Amino acid sequence: MELKFAHIIVFFLLATSFETLMARKESDGAEVIELLKEFQCKGKLRWPELIGVPTKLAKGIIEKENSLISNVHILLNGSPVTLDLRCDRVRLFDNILGYVVNIPVVG
Repeated sequence: MELKFAHIIVFFLLATSFETLMARKESDGAEVIELLKEFQCKGKLRWPELIGVPTKLAKGIIEKENSLISNVHILLNGSPVTLDLRCDRVRLFDNILGYVVNIPVVG
């Protein structure tokens, strides 16, 4: 019985350490991506005001505010995406009701 309890404690400690490391890694990557986009892309790059807006309306607003964007992809939140940077693309992540849930950014 004691051996099983020790395994559970070790597993819990490893899981919490892994989660912390992953959070640091993701936040570092986002800063690097933002820096790269600032030097390469022109026009408006972020639309935080579109959270909670219907995705089809948000798509129109993005295309109107930055004429260099030709690809606005509407994806379900949590969908896997590639990490390649493109100045002509914005991904809109929506929920099942069709509303934007993440800040749309160029990339």
